[in-house]
Amino acid sequence: MSGPRLIAASAIEDVAFELTRQAAIVIPKDYSDGIKAMLETEENELSKFVLKAMVENWEAAETDRRAMCADTGLPRFYVKAGNEAMVEGGFVALEKALRRAVARATSEVPLRPNRVHPLSRADHNNNVGIRAPEIDYSFEPEADWLDLTTVHKGGLFGTDYRMLFPGDGLDGIKKFFLDVLVQFGRRGLACQPAIIGIGLGGSKDTAMTIGKQAACLRIVGDRNPDPKIAALEAELKALGNSIGMGPMGFVGTSMVVDCHIEVAHTHTGGMPMSVHAFCLSSRRAVARLRAGGKVEYRTDPAWFTSYHRREGVE
Repeated sequence: MSGPRLIAASAIEDVAFELTRQAAIVIPKDYSDGIKAMLETEENELSKFVLKAMVENWEAAETDRRAMCADTGLPRFYVKAGNEAMVEGGFVALEKALRRAVARATSEVPLRPNRVHPLSRADHNNNVGIRAPEIDYSFEPEADWLDLTTVHKGGLFGTDYRMLFPGDGLDGIKKFFLDVLVQFGRRGLACQPAIIGIGLGGSKDTAMTIGKQAACLRIVGDRNPDPKIAALEAELKALGNSIGMGPMGFVGTSMVVDCHIEVAHTHTGGMPMSVHAFCLSSRRAVARLRAGGKVEYRTDPAWFTSYHRREGVE
């Protein structure tokens, strides 16, 4: 089936390839501006030097059209589909196109082939394998477009989880947050400064998922629409920058570029919480595809829409 109302599978592959190239090479402006703002407040000279070196490295990567970090992470996709969008060949064709795009990009950008089988360590040399790249979906009413977001997040460290309980309250949330950041910095488990994402609620897997999305799919300066959650985001950001750690674990006040919190309704007896640090190379790129071949590139995923955060019965 084909026609002017369909989004072509070939266009999806080409756009996904270009997104993968952009994410590997070009730092998003919101994150770059966040680091430059930290340069104005950081007082430790060594930490200031590291922040300046980060900005210079990003500029060199963009000028030379080379990956900004030798470890190009684990490419994954977030697909937000308008309810009226139609894909040539359906969503199986979309997934095949995304896998082909990652394989092409691994060879041509190039990306480091990071994906291996967990037991045999077999490597297809293209970042494609069982359940790789990951593809997550969300839907939007009354829309006929397809948003593709690629995120290249490091896959080794930068994540922690704990089952808190209602009695732990806000103090428990703050304590776990600080415990995690101290361990991230002391043991080299994250590449900071980083956007920190927190998932609160849901089941364990939901808490992990929304925490990672909070880190990777919201831009620096964005605030949760719930005023109480927004206030907690700002408080945790300040707390994270008060523990005496700066970029790459050096002494300083520049550990958290921003803090984002996402919540999900959970079991009445628990309060699961996850904490995720995005890489200091916050690699993400977004495009909106429409039928007829029109493509609009941007860096804000706009993932957490009002519909995505909806509450209650429609």
